[in-house]
Amino acid sequence: MAPRAAAGPVARGVAARAAAAPAPVVAAKSSRRSAVVVRATAAPVAQVRTAEGLQVPHGPAAKLVNLMAPASEHAALKAACNKRIELSDRHACDVELLTVGAFSPLEGFMNKAEYDSVVANMRMTNGLLFGLPIVLDTNSEDIVPGDKLLLTYQGQDLAVMTVDSKWTPNKPLECLKCYGTSSLEHPAVQMVAMERGKYYIGGPIKGLALPTRVFPCASPADVRSTLPSNQDVLAFQCRNPIHKAHYELFIRALDAPNVRNPGAVCLVHPTCGPTQDDDIPGVVRFRTYEVLKEETKNPRLRWAYLPYSMHMAGPREAIQHMIIRKNYGCTHFIIGRDMAGCKSSLSGQDFYGAYDAQELANKHAVELNMQTVPSLNIAYTEEKGYVTADVAKAENLHVLNLSGTKFRQMLRAGDDIPEWFAFKSVVAVLREQIQSEAN
Repeated sequence: MAPRAAAGPVARGVAARAAAAPAPVVAAKSSRRSAVVVRATAAPVAQVRTAEGLQVPHGPAAKLVNLMAPASEHAALKAACNKRIELSDRHACDVELLTVGAFSPLEGFMNKAEYDSVVANMRMTNGLLFGLPIVLDTNSEDIVPGDKLLLTYQGQDLAVMTVDSKWTPNKPLECLKCYGTSSLEHPAVQMVAMERGKYYIGGPIKGLALPTRVFPCASPADVRSTLPSNQDVLAFQCRNPIHKAHYELFIRALDAPNVRNPGAVCLVHPTCGPTQDDDIPGVVRFRTYEVLKEETKNPRLRWAYLPYSMHMAGPREAIQHMIIRKNYGCTHFIIGRDMAGCKSSLSGQDFYGAYDAQELANKHAVELNMQTVPSLNIAYTEEKGYVTADVAKAENLHVLNLSGTKFRQMLRAGDDIPEWFAFKSVVAVLREQIQSEAN
């Protein structure tokens, strides 16, 4: 069977999205600490660690969940199933993250009580912080509590679920609480209202297999095995190709005042699951990251790929990402302006304030045993290269700009892209995809 990528809807053209991520504006090479926003913690904070010197997993038991059933049990588990559900791309990502423990301490899809609690309070019924509900939906009238469901995806048997709860969700309330709006102008509200079925079902799962993908997605246990003991581990989340400014941003974050050095590393952990319809496909994003990893060969970086389905939920999604990265072993989370934000599909107005996600992350960082490393925008200047935007303004430096529109035009035309803006290897991948789309 040929490998497949669960990357969501097919994109309508890489050139139209190659510069979709706002280019962060980066600090003078002689003063890397100035690139870190003042909202960051002033100094390192003592954090709870495992016996191996790594970040503790999320939850009162501080245990990384592994829901994969032994191969010897697979036949009996499947034989006990009385119904079958074909998973969407988004659900396949959720099943994978549940199975490998990225959503620890969850052991399956949330039941009604847990769903109601997370929607209303951003906490589970035991008080544990959780950003967004993890649910499975269906339109089936026949599924009832007690059923055992075989969860399939593109020809694979991924898991067996024991249904212990079925309900009709209050979708407008869910969206208002989780996304701050119930307007269909928000992409996640559209997803909840137009993609999800009439009912939600919850219950524990037993994993049978992980989705077959073109890009490998290391489990939390896999990533943890690569991390240094008793060192700080920063997480950098992105969903678009990484250009020079983004790279400068997370390299400089390693020298933030609240990061212990030497020895700190950064996990570059892009989401390669479904995001927005106009984003670059996951497979293409994966290729840009792989060539960049090879081009930079930076020993202070770790690279892994996350099969996560973005909600563009702003502040609440920031909490969700922090919990996931905590389970992958990270102690710090790099968080920029308007993280996981989105705009109205009609007016183009932002749904969240520029610092809403940072503020909620900072509020709950100690409870999560995490630290935040918020970052300023960075800009490229003729005189000093990359510097923070405030430095460029204060010193009246000449900032070079390359708009997204101009970048896309240059990609299509085969023009040289300035080396200060993008990595040659990344540009080559994007151009190759543009050519394949044109043929």
